[in-house]
Amino acid sequence: METLQLTKEMSNRMVSEIMNVPDAYLVLGAVQKALDEERKTRLKFYNDITEQEKVEFINGKIVVHSPVKMKHNKASLRLAQLLNIYVCRHNLGFVGIEKIMITLTRNDNEPDICFFRKDKTIMLTADQTLFPAPDLIVEVLSASTEARDRGVKFDDYQAHGIEEYWIIDPENETLEQYHLVGEEYKLILKAPSNDVSSFAVEGFRIPIRAIFDDAENLKAIQNL
Repeated sequence: METLQLTKEMSNRMVSEIMNVPDAYLVLGAVQKALDEERKTRLKFYNDITEQEKVEFINGKIVVHSPVKMKHNKASLRLAQLLNIYVCRHNLGFVGIEKIMITLTRNDNEPDICFFRKDKTIMLTADQTLFPAPDLIVEVLSASTEARDRGVKFDDYQAHGIEEYWIIDPENETLEQYHLVGEEYKLILKAPSNDVSSFAVEGFRIPIRAIFDDAENLKAIQNL
């Protein structure tokens, strides 16, 4: 949260500095030109991507993901199983995994897991490839993604009003749960055990260990 506050302070300071120079319109014009070029690159990105790749468009750059470790895959799969079974059983909406591309104002992200409430799901189509902001996003950390998951993605999800954000650390077997309070994410818990209750998925409560342990996962499925 301190990083976020610093980012806002820096943003306000930059705006103030621009407004204090006589060529502010020229500076803003240069920024707009750069954003226009970025938009062209983004449109080309949409045309070039295929279902075989896991790629994202972040701050004007195309990010291609490398293969993940088994522990990353298993943590993601265990949680997705639990979430999808619960959501389907209670008819709450739609759970997406891996290659659901979330299109925000400037960036296109493919989170490990996401959830859309029913009111958003009814607006989605079977052939849809670009999706609006969901209600819950889960990112499973890896060495190559941690900085983005805790940095630009954290800020982007927060800025676009995504109600809940979970960060799963498969190396240290911990879960971090953030909930949007006002305009900022509040850390609700960071733990390797005990239960976690979702804000976005009504009634969804699971043991954190069920994300990291097969036996605990099976027990949790039976208790859903």
